[in-house]
Amino acid sequence: MIDGPARDLDEGSSPVSWPARAASGPSDHHLPDVTADAETGPSTRRRAAARGPRGAGSLLRETAIILVSAVVLSLLVKTFLVQAFFIPSQSMHDTLVEDDRILVSKLTPGPFDLRRGDIVVFRDPGGWLLSGAAPELSPVREAINSALTFIGLYPADANEHLVKRLIGLPGDRVACAGAGEPITINDEPIDEPYLAAGVQPSEIAFDITVPPDSLWVMGDNRPQSSDSRRNQGNPGGGSVPIANVVGMAFVTVWPIQRAGLLHNPTGTFSDVPDQP
Repeated sequence: MIDGPARDLDEGSSPVSWPARAASGPSDHHLPDVTADAETGPSTRRRAAARGPRGAGSLLRETAIILVSAVVLSLLVKTFLVQAFFIPSQSMHDTLVEDDRILVSKLTPGPFDLRRGDIVVFRDPGGWLLSGAAPELSPVREAINSALTFIGLYPADANEHLVKRLIGLPGDRVACAGAGEPITINDEPIDEPYLAAGVQPSEIAFDITVPPDSLWVMGDNRPQSSDSRRNQGNPGGGSVPIANVVGMAFVTVWPIQRAGLLHNPTGTFSDVPDQP
């Protein structure tokens, strides 16, 4: 590329022309090769030597920055956005099975509202989990969980959480007349396609109105689920305080053959009227 305007070959040229330089005589061969000296001289070697240690130090600094940034980012993600949980029991068959790994959005509740049909993870309101219910883990699993807990991708109190499907919102009247009868919400019966194969909506009869700031939750595998129905004698009368909800499960990530999104069955609740 030419930075200045091109000159016509017919224009006058400077007194020094290419032939004149070529004819300057044999003495030109004794002129030092400045370019070569600049490339290979002592000052260049000193600069190259000085760059070596700085390059190693720079690599260590960059590695440290990347590692610290990754840990900080994972802590921010865990605190504000997403957290991982595993499924220890059969209470959510066949939607979730033992040892499934799920990701939970912590934006719900929060910027996004909870909806009937959401799968929610929540802290035990009191008495729902049996003492000593934490599963025994192999040394390898313990080490992995400890590492994930350290970087914030696994909760330190994972064994104090439950996962269920949200059935009733604050103010909803949720009821069932017993075995063979459907669940009703605000007197509207619902068809529940997510129930485990051959499972009835509820073998237990109940009729409750969900308290303010609370939720009514049930497992998809009703006979094997310690859910709101079975905890009516515990604090809250079986309802879960919204403050206890960690977030909404939105995807299964492990094992690979079961990976996929967890969709809300919106059609199931589309005809449910507002609270009476």
